[in-house]
Formats: sequence, structure tokens, C-alpha cells
Amino acid sequence: MLKSTAAMGALALTGAGLLRAAEAPAKPLRIGVVSAAIKGKPQPRNGHIWHFAQGLHPVCDLDALKKHYPYGHKLFSNVLRNPKFNFDTLPFPDTRITHYYDADPAVVVPFTEVFPGVQVARSLDEMVKEVDAIWMGDASGLGEDHFDLVAPGLAKGLPTFCDKPIGGDVAGTRKILEFARKHNAPLMSSSCWRYEYGMEAALRMRDSGEFGQLEHVSARLFSRSSLPGWMIYGQHPVWAVVTLMGAGVEAVSLYEYKDTIHGMITYADRYPCHVWFGQPYEKFEYDRTDLYFKKKLHTFTPSIEGSFDYGYHYQMFRMAATFREMVRTRKEPVPHQEILEVTAIVHAAAKSLTEKSRLVKLAEVMG
Repeated sequence: MLKSTAAMGALALTGAGLLRAAEAPAKPLRIGVVSAAIKGKPQPRNGHIWHFAQGLHPVCDLDALKKHYPYGHKLFSNVLRNPKFNFDTLPFPDTRITHYYDADPAVVVPFTEVFPGVQVARSLDEMVKEVDAIWMGDASGLGEDHFDLVAPGLAKGLPTFCDKPIGGDVAGTRKILEFARKHNAPLMSSSCWRYEYGMEAALRMRDSGEFGQLEHVSARLFSRSSLPGWMIYGQHPVWAVVTLMGAGVEAVSLYEYKDTIHGMITYADRYPCHVWFGQPYEKFEYDRTDLYFKKKLHTFTPSIEGSFDYGYHYQMFRMAATFREMVRTRKEPVPHQEILEVTAIVHAAAKSLTEKSRLVKLAEVMG
């Protein structure tokens, strides 16, 4: 674990346009949090809300957390809500989670007790009248309910974070993107891998040109795999490739052996890239990404100074900070074409797997 986060805090704030506490506006940004379901079943401890969005609220009752979410208490008390590891920023001085909505009202009370001041929203239509932005979190769902959950806020032009997979399929993703554009509502969606400390360093290296052209990316998720799991967690390595190489993917091939899935993503004008869901690992890091520049190989994992928890904390912080910046500026941080292509890649890869690893063109699933 880092002994001091002053340098990290300064680095995280550089060029990010983030407000210091002294600069906080008199009226804080009001955030409405929405929890997705998994095939109609609620996610009472939806980590993409409890973990990812916690920095948007000024108060966290750790005693209530220990009661309602004992598994997460250690991470919150040691890292997420530890003032020694707040990047000189957390919790954000100008944001409040004011409302929380779940289609199942029976699961919402613990969240409001852990984060005092949050109100239970009886309906989405009621909530969007009282907030400045929407954060819709989904830890392990398939996205089939996402449009219905974000549409009321988008219709009012509210800046919205829509978790991945943004839509249940390509048509669902396109429907959300087009609806957001129609109502001039800033929209953000991506994997949290886009905000890893190593990823940010990799993007700086790519953009500087110091090591020559970025020719190839290999993004690997440590785990054991399955096709149903690919539809959810395969999003992560695909997002890593698209974040680094950009849109313009032509085709995808996916191969499965026992409990590992390996894929090739091809471009018409670039070297192919690899994604791997189920790479064997010697030490749990969740993921590893390799970048092959013309003059350098750069490798990173989520950990910072050997601590996975701290690295995990950093990427969640940066994702929330990027959302906060979008709310303030109404400038979208992720191109819509990248969002759409990630969905298409995941589904084209699944089609490839069921067709003896045939190279499936994205056009086949784009519609």
C-alpha cells in the first residue's frame, strides 16, 4: 500500500479539470442512482453502485455498512473511505447522491442507511425531476433493462452514466445512443478498465509518440471462462483494445478450450489484437494488458505499488471523476462509435464461437 497519496492525488488531478474543495459551488450536483436487475432479480449489493459511486456522496456510515454489507466493510474502511487514500479529492466536494431507485423497493433501505441523506425514489419519473444527473449501475447483468432505466433521465437531457453492457444487444445499445442524441443528453458508458492507472499511462505513451506507433494490444482477464460469462465480463478486455486502438474493427474470431476463451480482433488498416478471458495466472490481479509499441513493450495490471485494492480504488475514482466532469461540462468522454463497436464485438465473438471460430465481420451483427 502507498505510504502517501499526495503525489498520486496531484497526478490524478493534472489536466482533469477537477474541482478542489475550496472551489466547490454553493449548490452541489444532485446525483440519482439507479440499480439494474439481473434477469428481473434485484442486485441488493450492486458493487457498481456501492463501490463505484460511493465517492459521489460525502458521508458513509461504516457501522451501518458493517451491518448491511459485512463483506465490503474491510475494503471501505481500509481503502475506499480511508482519508489517507483519497487522492486529495474524495469524497467529491460538490456532489451528493440524493435519490436511489430500484424496481424492487424491498432492497433499497440498506443503501440509504449506509449513505445518510439519500432518499428512496418511488419511481424514475419522480426521481428525474429532483436530480441533475443519473448513475445507472449494473455489476453482472446483461443490459436488457437498461433502456427503460435510463430513458426517463435522458428524455430530460440529464447527463447519464449507463453501465456496461450498455444494451442487451447491438440494437439495444444503438437505441440508447440514438435516444441520448435525440434529447441532447450527455451519455457515458465503458468498462472501468478504461480508467486504470496503467491504462492512463499507456494512453499518454501512445499519444506522445515517444515509442513509435502502437501496433498491437493483448488484453487478458484472469478467471475461468464460459460463453455466458463472456457476454458480461468479456466486455472488459474488448474495452481495453478499443480504448487503446480506437473504433474501426472489421471482424472477430473467438476460440474456446475447456475454461478459457481466446479472441482475435481484426482491423482493415491495423495489426490484429488479442483478448483473453480465462488466462491462467500466478497471482490474482484480475487483468493484465500488453501494449506492443514499435520501440517498446509496456505491460500493466490494476495494482498500484503491489496493492490490487488501491489500484481498484483508483480506477473507480477516475471513472466517477470522469462522470462528474461530464455532468459539469456536458462533454461526453467516450465516443459513441466505440461504445457501439464494443457491443458488436462481444456479440460477433459469441457468434464466432458457435460457428467453429469463424472470423465474423462486425457488419453481420451491426444490423
